[in-house]
Parts: sequence; structure tokens; C-alpha cells
Amino acid sequence: MKDRNISETRDIVTDSNLSELRKNCILSLILCIPLVTIALFFRPIPYANYIMWALATPVVVIFGRQFYIRAWQQLKRFSTNMDTLVALSTGTAYLVSVFNTLPPAFRDGKTTDVHVYFSISAIVVAFVLLGRYMEEKAKKNTELAIKKLIGLQPRTATVIRDNTQQIIRVKDIAEGDEIIVKPGERIPADGKICKGTSFINESMISGEPLPVEKGEGQKIFAGTVNEANTFHFIASKADKETLLAQTIKMVQEAQLRRRPIQKMVDKVCVVYIPIVGIVAITAFLFWFITSETDRFTQGMLPAINILIIACPCALGLAAPTAIMAGINRGMTKGILIKGSEALENAYKLTSVVLDKTGTITEGVFYVTNMEWFTATTPELKGILYAIETYSAHPLADAVRSHLKNELQTEPDIKVSSLSGRGLMGEKDGDKYYVGTLRMLEEQHIVFTDSQQEWIEKETDNSNMIVLFAKETSLLAIIAITDRVKPTSLEAIGTMKHMGLELYMLTGDNKRAADLIARQVGVSTDNVRAGALPSGKAAFIKELQDKGEIVAMTGDGINDSGALAAADVSVAMGQGSDIAMEVAQMTITSSDLNKFCQTIRLSKATVQTMKRNLFFAFIYNIIGIPVAAGILYPITNISLNPTIAGIVIVLSTISVAISSYCLRFRKI
Repeated sequence: MKDRNISETRDIVTDSNLSELRKNCILSLILCIPLVTIALFFRPIPYANYIMWALATPVVVIFGRQFYIRAWQQLKRFSTNMDTLVALSTGTAYLVSVFNTLPPAFRDGKTTDVHVYFSISAIVVAFVLLGRYMEEKAKKNTELAIKKLIGLQPRTATVIRDNTQQIIRVKDIAEGDEIIVKPGERIPADGKICKGTSFINESMISGEPLPVEKGEGQKIFAGTVNEANTFHFIASKADKETLLAQTIKMVQEAQLRRRPIQKMVDKVCVVYIPIVGIVAITAFLFWFITSETDRFTQGMLPAINILIIACPCALGLAAPTAIMAGINRGMTKGILIKGSEALENAYKLTSVVLDKTGTITEGVFYVTNMEWFTATTPELKGILYAIETYSAHPLADAVRSHLKNELQTEPDIKVSSLSGRGLMGEKDGDKYYVGTLRMLEEQHIVFTDSQQEWIEKETDNSNMIVLFAKETSLLAIIAITDRVKPTSLEAIGTMKHMGLELYMLTGDNKRAADLIARQVGVSTDNVRAGALPSGKAAFIKELQDKGEIVAMTGDGINDSGALAAADVSVAMGQGSDIAMEVAQMTITSSDLNKFCQTIRLSKATVQTMKRNLFFAFIYNIIGIPVAAGILYPITNISLNPTIAGIVIVLSTISVAISSYCLRFRKI
């Protein structure tokens, strides 16, 4: 509850800051209306400059004070940023205007014959505040999405402890707790159903509106809704470890992460701002020296123009607003994006490496045939079951599920792993092996002709093979099948249409892998079967060494090395926690079509980013020379400071609108 209260307090503070920014923005714009009206149409009225001074002071000094505070903090660190230019330009315009207003007032009370820039300073502050408000509002949308995700987590849960039902806080749920969920309630933790069946609305995970039937032994997730019957489940993950909590964490990290392109913009500003300052000083000195009358004003005008037109506020908003819009758009499609790297690189991909099990296929296996080549005894089945309990591989789950009802006793056996190829168990001095054909061949297991025929037959039927052997003799062949996801064929066809080269990696044998590849349209020449975890990562590196930009999609712990090595890494949402932690993106529904959407989203985001940068730079490129007065000797035209301020702020608004439009882009 304390964590929730802290979160709520933080939300109140954030809402208060946004509300204050909104208020400052509105009041600034309201004050600018009469200020600009007087500056344009009523300058001759008595004491006009005093009136403009009174109108501009709240805008510049009060509503825009944060610009000067942040600029001063940067100056103390001998650094500059975008606030430096805003403070320098508006502060200079305001102080010069005050200077030009006071002396005439002391002389004769007339203030209409001097140049003042109150309207300029106020307009720049008002419009930059508007741009900042739009940026903060866009960020707030992401925060609202996070709050909605947090809202999916119930506050309490009903658990069975000491043979009694107790209502406890969700944060107090422990792994292994038996929890009761009634119809209409949200599930408070991740786990597996141990009693009862029901229909679960998993739309917050999969994006699919139809409820899914769940029974004993099946996984359920925190935040999803029980829509039918009361059931019991055993909690496996609670509080901050649930899939929902990890989703929230990923979104928060994506919002707060400092993006590479933002770092680049900041580095540019460190060089850019001093150059702008030098150009402004040079322009001031040039016109101050060459002008015949009103030399100070003639020099100050182009200098202020330069400072305003060069203000890189739009440049600073160009990348972050596009990235945040892309991340938010991905969330609506069930694509969780950790940071900007993958979003910026996905559209450049040339190759996609697909894990087979759980990515192309369902990843839910069952035994279709178990052929014994010795007398079948409960003891042998017990040994096989006991060895497989040490494996987290889905095929081991299928074997255990198949043997569970036939098991009489589970013997005590010492088990060790053979580097991803299988398992070895020792009992009463005898060695037993469970694993692939390759592993058993390495252990010098002898196969008869009939056994070879069985293996070939099951492989030809697109079944995966698990072999069980004792010492040098094969005891049993276990045929296991997995289904290709209905969406995989369509998604792979779309990727090929995009011009991507597709590869498939699997730890299974070549023949079974080729059969799956042919079903979904992947060239068998691009299938890498029998791949160990280290081999998968090495294959990614091999493609990269050839100049390929590579994406890896996977869902298992054995894919984590390849996911870390890839240029773009995508984890399937129903996969392992490690895979999701390593990957840059997670597809919550495990639908490969979402990966195709990710590529289109990447392209749309980068296009938005480039368009934003164009809006930010084009005004600088055109405006700075004009503001410096380069056209004045030829055309007698110089840039009006008010227009300069409006133009640069419009570039900021155009950037914000451009990014906002991404949410409506079809992907």
C-alpha cells in the first residue's frame, strides 16, 4: 500500500506540474494578445511602452522564470542547452526594452519614439511554453497508459493459508500460495491453475477480445479477468515479478531512457549554441559599426533576430516526441519497446532469424508415439520421468505429461546435463541417457536397423524425436509433435514480400526442421538445425560479418545469447523471462504478424523523426542569414523579431503535431 501511495503522490505532483504549465501557457497567450495589438497598431498612444512593459513582465519574469533558472544552472556548470538560447534571446530583448523605455520617461513622458521588444520577448516565452506543454502532454499520455496498466493489478487476493481463506494485500502474496479467484475478479499473480476451469479474458496480454478456456496446469497471468467460474491456482510470480509488472517496468524504462539520437542532439547543441552566440555578436558589431544612425538599435535588432530564429527548441523536440509516439503506438498493438535503438533500426533490417519452437510453432508439445525396444516396466518409465524432471525443455514437459498417469514411483536418481544436448542419469551404477540422436551417437549408443527405420519414419512425419537409452542400448523412441502457429505462414510471407532474407534456427534435427520450414515457406538452405545456444549467437555474428542487419526472434533461455547479439531483438511474450529481459522488444501475443507491424512502425517513426528534424532545421538554415541582415544591402529587407519568434515557435508546434499524427498511422 505504501508503494501505491508513493505512486499516487508522484502522480499528483506530475499532474500539478502539468496543470501549472498549462496555466502559465494560457495566461501568457492571453497577455500576448493586447501586447501584440499595441505593438502593431497602437504604438503612438501615450505611455504605450509602459503598458507593454506591464503586460510583458508577468510573461517573461514569472511564467518564463524556469528558462532563466535552468540556463543559470547550466552556466554554473560551464555548459549550455536549449534553455540557454531561450533565456538569452528573451532576456536580452526584455532588458533592452526596459533600458529604452525608462530614459524617455524621465525626460518628457513620451515613450513612442524608441525601439522596444517587449512583444518579442513575451511571444517567444509564450510559444515556447506552448511547445513545452505539448511535449509534456504527450509524455503524460504514456504515464496514463502506465497508470492504466497499474490499474489492472487488484489490491487484494484471497489465499488459503492454514486451511483457511484469508484476504491479503497483493504485495504479500508469496510464491507457492494457493489463491482463489471468483468470477469477475482480476487475477492477482502469475501462476498455474490447480483446481477448476474457467474462461479468462487475456486481452491485456494478447490483444484478443475473446476469452480463453483455462484448466488445471495451464498458465494464467496477473491483471487478466476471470469471466466464468471460481478456480484455484498456485502463484509462481507475484507483485513486481509478474508479467504485468514487467510490462509496466518496460514502459517506464522506455519513457525515461535517454535515447542515442537525443544524446546526439545535446552534443550538437553544445557546439551549436556558442556558434550562434558568436554569429549574433558579429552581426551586432557589424551593424553597430556600419550604421550611421541609431547604431545600438541597428546592431541589436539583427542580434536578437539571430538568437530567436536559432533557438533549437524544435530540434530538441524532434526526436523524443517521435520516439515516444512510436512507443505509444506500439503499445496499442501489443508491441512493448524498451528503447529507441530497435525502433530506429528495424526498418533497415536485411535478415531475420527465427527460432522454431515457440516462435514459428505453438511451442506446446505432446507425445504421439512412444515405441519401446525392451520390456516396458514401471521402473524404466519412472527413471525416464525422473530424468526429465531435471529439464525445463518443452519436450521434457511433453514426456512428463505423457508418463504422469502411468507413474507408480519416482526413483532417486543423479542427473547431469550434457551441454544442451540432453541429460544423463545414474542409478545403481547404470547410466541412462535422454536426448537427441546426436547426443546418443556421441555416447556410442548402437542402433539396430529397425530402430533406425522407426527414427526415420517419425522424422518423416514431422515429429521430433527424444531417445531413451541405457549404457549402449536404445530403450525407447519418443515421437513428439508441435503445431505451426496459424499466423506464422502469413507473417513469413509478409516478411519475404518486404525483401527480408529469412533463416530458421533450432536445436532439433535437420529433417524435422526442414519439414517445418517447407510448411511456412522458409528455404531449407537457410535452416540451421541442431544449433546449441552458443551456435545461435555465432550464427548471428556470422551474418553481421557479411554486412547484414539482423533481427532475432525467440522465446527461450537458449535464445538469449542470439537475442543479445542481434541488431534488433524480439522476444515472444509467452517465452522465458530471460529472453524478454535481453530483447529490445516483446510481442505480447506471440503473433509473428506483430513483428511485421514492428518493421512498419519503425519506418513510420523514423520518417516522422526526419520530418521533425526538417521542420526544426529549415527555419534555422533559412532564418539565420536573413536575421543577420545579409539581404538588407540588396533588398532593404531585414527579419522582423516578432515574426522570427512566431516562425520558430511554429516549427515547434509543427514538430509536435507531426509526432501526434503517428498515432493514426496505419501499420
